[in-house]
Amino acid sequence: MDITERFLNYTKFDTQSAEDSQSVPSTAKQLMFAEYLKKELIAEGLSDVEMDDKGYIYATLKSNVKRSVPTIGFISHYDTSPDCSGANIKAQIVERYDGKDILLSTKCEDSEERMMSPKKFPELLQHVGEDLIVTDGTTLLGADDKAGIAEIVQAMVYLQQHKEIPHGDIRVAFNPDEEIGMGAHHFDVERFGCQWAYTMDGGDVGELEFENFNAASAKITVKGVSVHPGYAKDKMVNANRLAAEFVAMLPANETPETTEGYQGFYHLTGMQGNVESATLSYIIRDHDRERFEDRKRFIQNAVQQMNERYGEGTVGCELRDQYYNMKEKIDPQMHVIDLVLKAMQECGVAPKVKPIRGGTDGAQLSFKGLPCPNIFAGGVNFHGPYEFVSIQSMEKAMQIIVKICELTADYNN
Repeated sequence: MDITERFLNYTKFDTQSAEDSQSVPSTAKQLMFAEYLKKELIAEGLSDVEMDDKGYIYATLKSNVKRSVPTIGFISHYDTSPDCSGANIKAQIVERYDGKDILLSTKCEDSEERMMSPKKFPELLQHVGEDLIVTDGTTLLGADDKAGIAEIVQAMVYLQQHKEIPHGDIRVAFNPDEEIGMGAHHFDVERFGCQWAYTMDGGDVGELEFENFNAASAKITVKGVSVHPGYAKDKMVNANRLAAEFVAMLPANETPETTEGYQGFYHLTGMQGNVESATLSYIIRDHDRERFEDRKRFIQNAVQQMNERYGEGTVGCELRDQYYNMKEKIDPQMHVIDLVLKAMQECGVAPKVKPIRGGTDGAQLSFKGLPCPNIFAGGVNFHGPYEFVSIQSMEKAMQIIVKICELTADYNN
């Protein structure tokens, strides 16, 4: 089985996760794919294949050298985003892409046809001459992160077929619920037993990420007083209006749509309310830890100002840290990055080191004691019907994995 067939088989499974679920994994259908994947790993000759009751899969490719070699790992998640349907995916292959518009579907719910054009998605032009796997315009593709899984499994198969390539024990792991921020919560780092690992969950070819946002959530609650509007003078407290006033207190030029690179933001993700009560949901992001703490204090100060203006207890705030920038854990162990850079060089890939404007399972795992930067899986335009992945990109990612395993066999602790 080649990497293309493997990936296409994976896309046949609907593994969409659900943010409002309290179960682990968040959807039972993820376990159906997990069972399939477990059986595949056994069939492909990996050892110690096991799956826990939460759908976390662990397996080993045993060392083929007698000397002491660090045990490293490769990790991908198998859930797909709640943002777009992952059911009945009908993947299509565009052979030797010519740089023109790609017709995904002649009929969609919202239009007669759905076209993917390099005018809107210029990253397509980076893949002219390559074979692209695309959707039919009605679902996402699932390259995030089934491409990563296919690359890891294919690399393990390749290493078994090429026993002349030296490597130590290689651990692989696949988990649910990354797309809802829960993928690393039940990951058993001790059971995984690696000195370091890599998530294969990045974007286009060459991407290497070991910096991510520090992240927190803020839930702002506003208590109002409902009175008939005709008799409301000096009595009514309109929670909706106070909520709007709070929103206006935050800097308008520090939102996702006005920032890039290392710039942080406040993002209003939801709002509900009436006269009597209102709720605002925010996420807070910044790469710099000190600025991150400043942002949380800014929110708290805004709440305090509102309460000074309208009475103590009118506005409440629940702040919760979500994850932190893995850079502070990676910096002391830069050999983990140096190995990837060398692997890319030897495989003819130009590195694109950049900060993640988000988070990965690797960020949380790094703070659980497992240094875990993120390497490209090749997919582009995640979480929607314009998602695509180049077959050549997946093959290149697989080669990088193999090369990292080989280089680690020569690494001196």
